[in-house]
Amino acid sequence: MIESQRRLSSKAVIQEPEANIPRQRADLNFSSFRTYSFIVLAYTLATVAWGAIVRATGSGAGCGNNWPLCDGKILPIFSSYQRIFEFAHRTSTGLVLPLAVILVVWARRLFPAGSMGRKAANGVLIMTVVEALIGMVLVKAGWVNTDASYQRPYVMGFHVVSTFILIGFLTVAICASQGAKPIFLKGQGAIGWMLGACVGSTALLGISGAISALGHQLWPSKDVLKAAASPDAPWMVRLQPMHPFLATSIGLLTILTVGLLLHLRPTAEVRRASRYVAGAFGAEMLLGVINIWLNAPVWMQAAHLVVADLTFASLIVLSLASLAEGVERKDSSDQPEEAPHLHGRDLINAYVALTKPRVISLLLFTTMTAAFAAAGGWPGFIKFVALFIGGYMSAGAANAINMVIDRDIDATMTRTAKRPTVTQAIPSTHALLFAGALAWGSFGLLWAACNLLTAMLAFAGLVFYVIVYTLLLKRRTWHNIVIGGAAGAFPPLVGWAAVNGTLAPLAIYLFAIILVWTPVHFWALALLIKEDYASAGVPMLPVVKGDRATTVQIALYTVVTVAVTTIPYFQGLVGGSYLVAAALLNAGLVVLTLRLYKQVDRKNALWVFKYSMLYLALLFLMVAIDRVHSV
Repeated sequence: MIESQRRLSSKAVIQEPEANIPRQRADLNFSSFRTYSFIVLAYTLATVAWGAIVRATGSGAGCGNNWPLCDGKILPIFSSYQRIFEFAHRTSTGLVLPLAVILVVWARRLFPAGSMGRKAANGVLIMTVVEALIGMVLVKAGWVNTDASYQRPYVMGFHVVSTFILIGFLTVAICASQGAKPIFLKGQGAIGWMLGACVGSTALLGISGAISALGHQLWPSKDVLKAAASPDAPWMVRLQPMHPFLATSIGLLTILTVGLLLHLRPTAEVRRASRYVAGAFGAEMLLGVINIWLNAPVWMQAAHLVVADLTFASLIVLSLASLAEGVERKDSSDQPEEAPHLHGRDLINAYVALTKPRVISLLLFTTMTAAFAAAGGWPGFIKFVALFIGGYMSAGAANAINMVIDRDIDATMTRTAKRPTVTQAIPSTHALLFAGALAWGSFGLLWAACNLLTAMLAFAGLVFYVIVYTLLLKRRTWHNIVIGGAAGAFPPLVGWAAVNGTLAPLAIYLFAIILVWTPVHFWALALLIKEDYASAGVPMLPVVKGDRATTVQIALYTVVTVAVTTIPYFQGLVGGSYLVAAALLNAGLVVLTLRLYKQVDRKNALWVFKYSMLYLALLFLMVAIDRVHSV
């Protein structure tokens, strides 16, 4: 009997690995397909880089207007480097087609019908053909080398987008071989829209970059800003200074999206994909700066374009990781049964409450007074209205996102327990969609009515508040408000840029004044509600260090505030009327701070908190008044 059991056990040991052989073979097949897809992707990126070199060196007409043959011959006479470059480009890109055919055949054998892997491989083949046809159109129409036809930039823009799509399909094929699931757009809420906006705006940025590079090739200039400022400059030249601002704005959108994804969809796949996006976009921005510094040499243009393709690919990976079925979601729109169902005016009031209007009022005041100071008077009706509405929308969007993120700790604090995100009177998905609509509306309005710099600065303040303060600092360190308070210092920059399109030294000082004033103001409030922060586990200074340490820090930052507010006068940026007003306001702040330092109680903390708001408003009002009378 025992011997019989041993024989059965021995057979089981022998047969177990045999049962795994089909699985091992399948894994090997998928691994081989993935390796091949990576090779095709790398080769495609190499052809993209070579294409950029061909364009930048003016070699696009090296083979004449013959296509696909070079100068009408299979093997032409290489009489110039332009012909060599163009022939090499056509030959290398022509090899992509058989590579794509092999990919399709392999995918049909490996993936089931209708699968993401098959669809991606088919997409690679289709876009390879499209890319070849675009190249044919450019050559046949003569839109190469130094041709400045108005059709050329549009075709080149389409060329960039088609390349992105090709790279995207290759990326999906690679992910499919790793077991990635198809994405489900329905029910994704704001996250789906934000990822779509990142992908779409990155494609738009690629178009902007291609046209900007073409303008630099056709009308080279060492001083791009001066050339773009000329009223006779071609529109492609005028676009060049806008491209870095667009890149920064889209970078901010990407940072916001990645930050929210890491909080709302915290899976290992999302974290890994987020690192890809951060690395690719960071490298892209660095290369952009180097391009500007070195006046866009040919090799840098090629590298910049390749990294742009990789950035797009990383966003595709992030989308697949975030939007697949079964991903953990903290932004679910499911409402508990006890959630209030609001209608009419009550629902409107709840959405208004998401924006925190009382908090925004002081931010708007610093924005408007900075605009008056920049203009030396009335900034104009359109800019005034756009700044008021756009500024409110941007700050309101930041506050709404903050409520979604802090929903858990808000539920533990008395003063925030009735917020609509806590009660779910407004579901988290709806709150995020509302915030997204406000942010996009603000950006578009400020860009249209003022300028792109204004829109970018307002959006930068939003991203800084959400990512740096709310997500990175608030729950980790008592220094949260010292660094994160910079978000509230962006409004004067927005107001100044709206009027002048640039940032002057006084605008930077106004930013610095709010930055050093914020700890005084906020820590006084923290003394008043420290029990709430303690119950929520938020490491505000009074909770971590105690009341005495908090009053010491308030006193120190009061001294710094007094010093910073006097610097603009000694720099000759403001006049004597401002200095007198600042001295009186600073005296009041010092007296109240010393009173709080001597006796830490609710009454003195409340005085400092309330006076600090009046202090900042009057100080900025005097800046505007002084500038109106001195300009």
